[in-house]
Formats: sequence, structure tokens, C-alpha cells
Amino acid sequence: MSDLLERLRGRGWRMTAQRRVVAEVLDGDHVHLTADEVHARAVTRLPEISRATVYNTLGEMVTLGEVIEVATDGRAKRYDPNAHRPHQHLVCGRCGAIRDVHPAGDPLADLPDTERFGFTISNVEVTYRGICPSCATTA
Repeated sequence: MSDLLERLRGRGWRMTAQRRVVAEVLDGDHVHLTADEVHARAVTRLPEISRATVYNTLGEMVTLGEVIEVATDGRAKRYDPNAHRPHQHLVCGRCGAIRDVHPAGDPLADLPDTERFGFTISNVEVTYRGICPSCATTA
């Protein structure tokens, strides 16, 4: 069973066939699929699954905090199942490929008190940008 499926079952989330397929499609490391990509893969496993069901299921998973919605540079939102593994993202500026990265250090601790302006900070998002090897070879 996938990590995402285990987490959802652990929360008592009602596991329909449609929800199970969406969770299975999202399973894995470095998975950052758009809703349309999730739907296309889900249809191969469960042909009757609708696009609306996929969108609704993804929205529920995000609301539960089990999936992260990732938006980069005006591109379609992508869905990351690694919500419980601290990480940042590395994004290709040409094709939009996204990889999970685990930089050394703590970005929250790196922000000096003088730059916090009295905020109580609860979350830090760092996005690294560059060109992936596939795009670099076609330049």
C-alpha cells in the first residue's frame, strides 16, 4: 500500500474506488502531476472516473493536508503527495519539471530576527530554479 493511501486510511477517509485510484496515481517520490495528468493516468485504471471527481478528490486531499498544491510561474497547479516530508522544489524554467530537494540547513532559522518584522513564521517555501539536463541539451 502506498504511503499516501496509508495516511488517508489512517485519517478515516472514506476510500472509494475513485479516491483510491487518484491516491495510487499520486504515489511516489518526485511526483508533481497536474490534475489533467492525474485524470489521464486514473482513466487507464478506472475508465469511468470523471475529471470532476479527480479535481474534487485532489481538492479534498489538499484540504486534509495530505497533498501539497504547487504553483510555479503561471503554469497549471501540480499536486505533490510528499506533504509530510520536509522539502523544497527545484523547477526547470523551460519545461516546468519539478524535483523535490532537501537542502542542508533550516531556511526558517536563516531569516534573522530583524527581517521577521514581528511575524510568527509557521512555514517557509523556497523554490530553486534552473534548467534541467534534458532542456540544457536541446538549447
